[in-house]
Amino acid sequence: MTSHRKQTGFTMIELIVVIVILGILAATALPKFIDLRSDAVKSSVDGIAGNLASAMSVNYAGCSAVSHDATNHATKCTKVSNCTHGQNLLQGGFPTGTTTYTITAAALGDGSAGANSVTGTCTLTGTNGSTTQTATFQGISAGN
Repeated sequence: MTSHRKQTGFTMIELIVVIVILGILAATALPKFIDLRSDAVKSSVDGIAGNLASAMSVNYAGCSAVSHDATNHATKCTKVSNCTHGQNLLQGGFPTGTTTYTITAAALGDGSAGANSVTGTCTLTGTNGSTTQTATFQGISAGN
């Protein structure tokens, strides 16, 4: 008497179908993960632009408290007459790493006495490899 065991397992066709389905899922999900650098740079640029706008506003408030005298009250008031001066207001400046940041120079007043509270739209650009993102923020002149 010979015993017949029933074989169990997957057929070759079933295995190929599963591999094809996994390949299709991987191909549709892959572009989401490839573009993470762009999203990361955009988030970083947006965050720093927000920090710059806040720093300029706080600096303006400090300058207002000392009649915009940046010479005698340097700890409370920093002269800002251009968007690029905003970097000086950030503790430690721009973050270091693989992304480089640049502020487009836009005048916020002419730098003369009385040219305070002049606002303007400033542009911050972040570049990481071939990925470049920009964000705008509102700058305000102070200490002039």
